Amino acid sequence: MIKAIDPNQLLTQMRALQAQASPATQPLSADNAESNGRVDFGNVMKQAIGEVNNLQKTSGDLKTSFELGDPNVNLADVMIASEKASVAFEATLQVRNKLIEAYQEVMRMSI
Repeated sequence: MIKAIDPNQLLTQMRALQAQASPATQPLSADNAESNGRVDFGNVMKQAIGEVNNLQKTSGDLKTSFELGDPNVNLADVMIASEKASVAFEATLQVRNKLIEAYQEVMRMSI
């Protein structure tokens, strides 16, 4: 059975979402943004890139240790770290590509 949509409830939800999405009257500082539940995109990207960098460094260190014959490092750990770094890098690359694509699309828009 298909449930009918209540127009009043839909309008109430839309107004609530509009109130949440409307920009604040004053610019957000970092502390104010966190208290409002808003996330700074730049900080999120910086943390994500930092994490990818850490994964790649860890992978490189494990590879070097394994190649030098460290008995505490086994091949499985090296391969897992390498794949984690590879997947994280690919995901970051795809996000970058989508951001560039979105930027180009915005630049093509006429005013």
